[in-house]
Amino acid sequence: MKEKTKLSARNQIRGTVTSIQEGAVNGIVKMAFGNHTVSSTISMNAIKELGLAEGKEAIAIIKATEAMVGVGEIGRISARNIWKGTVVEVENGAVNGIVKVDVDGVVISSTISMNAIADLELAAGKEASIIVKSTSVMMMVED
Repeated sequence: MKEKTKLSARNQIRGTVTSIQEGAVNGIVKMAFGNHTVSSTISMNAIKELGLAEGKEAIAIIKATEAMVGVGEIGRISARNIWKGTVVEVENGAVNGIVKVDVDGVVISSTISMNAIADLELAAGKEASIIVKSTSVMMMVED
């Protein structure tokens, strides 16, 4: 497996593009990772410049501040990316903390307030979901 590209964005999910829905300005790129799918809404120009196509290897980039954490049944919401997993670590800070959730072997980091960590009673071993809007997912390819 290749080493992660060095970026300030904590979450770099490698996978394979499964579909592209083209629009006039933006498109929706769906990429498989493990048994999950990540959905990314990006410009058609970016899709073409990256050479994204079904079957192409790609990397979904998500800033930790764009990943929300939920517990219990999430219900119907507009966010396209909802992945259930298990909290593996909580790094406490003065105001914000970092919650790491293992989603079938892919650890996704979320920066949330210490108040939210306390309210959700987040701790290692607790089941939780990561929630990310598709407009918050950037796509990248390696040459």
